[in-house]
Amino acid sequence: MLNKYARAFFTRVLTPFAAFLLRRGVSPDAVTLVGTAGVVAGALVFFPRGEFFWGTIVITLFVFSDLVDGNMARQAGVSSRWGAFLDSTLDRVADSAIFGGFALWYAGKGDDNVLCAVAIFCLASGQVVSYTKARGESIGLPVAVNGLVERAERLVISLVAAGLAGLHAFGVPGVDVLLPVALWVVAAGSVVTLAQRVVTVRREAAEADAGQAGDAPSQGPSQGSTHGTSQGSEA
Repeated sequence: MLNKYARAFFTRVLTPFAAFLLRRGVSPDAVTLVGTAGVVAGALVFFPRGEFFWGTIVITLFVFSDLVDGNMARQAGVSSRWGAFLDSTLDRVADSAIFGGFALWYAGKGDDNVLCAVAIFCLASGQVVSYTKARGESIGLPVAVNGLVERAERLVISLVAAGLAGLHAFGVPGVDVLLPVALWVVAAGSVVTLAQRVVTVRREAAEADAGQAGDAPSQGPSQGSTHGTSQGSEA
């Protein structure tokens, strides 16, 4: 949802910066690696200590690399499958670090096993939500669905809440409840999004299989048996 509007806006805003980096000889892959390293460091250094405000500031500074590297690749005309693979893979690493940092806080000084479990669930469900789309596309399906809580929503909800919750350390009362609320919202939204994608893939797969069955010539028993065995082992 946010991807559709926010990405286009920030791409325009960050285009001059991307052009500046290209003139300095910086590669898109380097920006991807540095951005991920910054997000991981910000999440795993600050969040486990309960320093949510400063952790969020550091992560926010680096998370925009996800838009800058792609912008640089398009401007330089070097967009590639490798770049897309690297970017997507490191996104998973960054997301894991963020929710892992929350889980470490609640497992330690935060002293809340329930919220620790919710943070771990957010981490795992985020990976599965991304996997369902990638796996569906890998078998030739469009996975044409805009989920309720995709990556952009997960990051915005959790980081905004964490940053505001961090103001509790500066004497702002009541804001410390925002992070737990955000984690529950992300967890619930991830379940809905996962269901949306599973239902979509099931429908698209049924339509594709029906189309192939209608177009393909009739097969003998031995061919049908072999196909069924292969399909089962693949699953």
